[in-house]
This record gives sequence, structure tokens and C-alpha cells, in this order.
Amino acid sequence: MVKYEAYILGLKLAIEMNVQELLVIGYSNLLVHQVLGEWATKNTKILSYLHCVQELIKRFTKIELKHVPRIQNEFANALATLSSMIQHPDKKKIIDPIPIGIHKLPAYCAHVEE
Repeated sequence: MVKYEAYILGLKLAIEMNVQELLVIGYSNLLVHQVLGEWATKNTKILSYLHCVQELIKRFTKIELKHVPRIQNEFANALATLSSMIQHPDKKKIIDPIPIGIHKLPAYCAHVEE
């Protein structure tokens, strides 16, 4: 359900930004195939999310959904891990964005010994 909620929020944001063509890359093979109608679900809790996503994707002139195994998407995996570790004392507040930089060398190359 959490993955569907994230999907829905992303689609709604793209709609608000007047995006007409969208490429959605997800690591949940199950979700991608369910949304594409290739796999069915009998879980009644998931059905309402699935129908919502299917209605939202109709609002795009072109939309493509691709599955990328999580192991091949280290950046998304790191962000998912980081987001699960953040706890804000006041849940009504928005957490400030986290600046992210991409280094040209792996972290161990920047390690300096005394």
C-alpha cells in the first residue's frame, strides 16, 4: 500500500505540473505489472489504490512504466533507507530537503589516514 501511495503522490505531482508525457521507473515488479493490467490482485485493500493509479494514468497523453530491480537502483535504495530512518517530532511539519551530491569517486577514495 505504501508503494501505491508513493506512486499516486508522484502521479498527482506530475499532473499538477502539467506533465503530458511521463516515464515511471519503479522497483516493485508486482506494482508495475498490476498497474499495466498484466497481473491481477485479489487483495481488496490494494484494489482501491490500483484503480486510483489507473485513473490517474489516463490523464497523460503518453505514459510508460518500467521495472528496474532494486539491486540495480542503488540511489533509490539509499534514499528509501534514509527516509525510513528520519523521524520528525512534529508530524505536521515538513522535513527540510536533503541536499544530495554525486561524487566522482567512491567514498573510500576520499578517506584520509593520519
